[in-house]
Amino acid sequence: MRIFSKYTWRFPFDKKEIFLTFDDGPTPEITEFVLSELKKYNAKATFFCIGKNIKNHPDIFKKIISNGHSIGNHTQNHLNGWKSENTTYFKNVLEVEKTLQLCNFETLKLSLFRPPYGKVKKAQAKEILKRGYKIIMWDVLSADFDTLISKEECLNNVLKNTKKGSIIVFHDSIKAAERMKYALPIVLKTFSEKGFVFKAI
Repeated sequence: MRIFSKYTWRFPFDKKEIFLTFDDGPTPEITEFVLSELKKYNAKATFFCIGKNIKNHPDIFKKIISNGHSIGNHTQNHLNGWKSENTTYFKNVLEVEKTLQLCNFETLKLSLFRPPYGKVKKAQAKEILKRGYKIIMWDVLSADFDTLISKEECLNNVLKNTKKGSIIVFHDSIKAAERMKYALPIVLKTFSEKGFVFKAI
């Protein structure tokens, strides 16, 4: 049993559904690569976006939405909750909502949140939940951000651990690009051929 029962770690495993998620975007070229690959398989995903990246790349952000994917809040500046004061952290979460308004996305209501690094204090989480967000974690970590692993290891992390209802973490970031760009097309192909459907949260 999970200690943090109010967090979503995976979905019921009675259907052949997989939930791909992408953290840290939008990022020029990299996010667009992801969108292109997803489209090939009519796959939907969830993008946990950093506020400052939405502000810098509103056109790419708009493309994510127009392609029918879900959007989640990943803080304005990719803050580590464990290293942040509670008030500062919560303000940074809310800053994303202000950014959406400034970029003319005021009709978009965010209901999903993922803490950067998966690190959030209990009090911080309580405030975020009170605001109406669902905190989405994962059960499959690709580790595409880890420069010490090979692209093959990244792929294997996903292939060997993904089950029905799994939430998989990839990153549409520069740091993760090489490993993600190798693994994602194979993951999409492999599980599609096995009859899985990729859904947005």
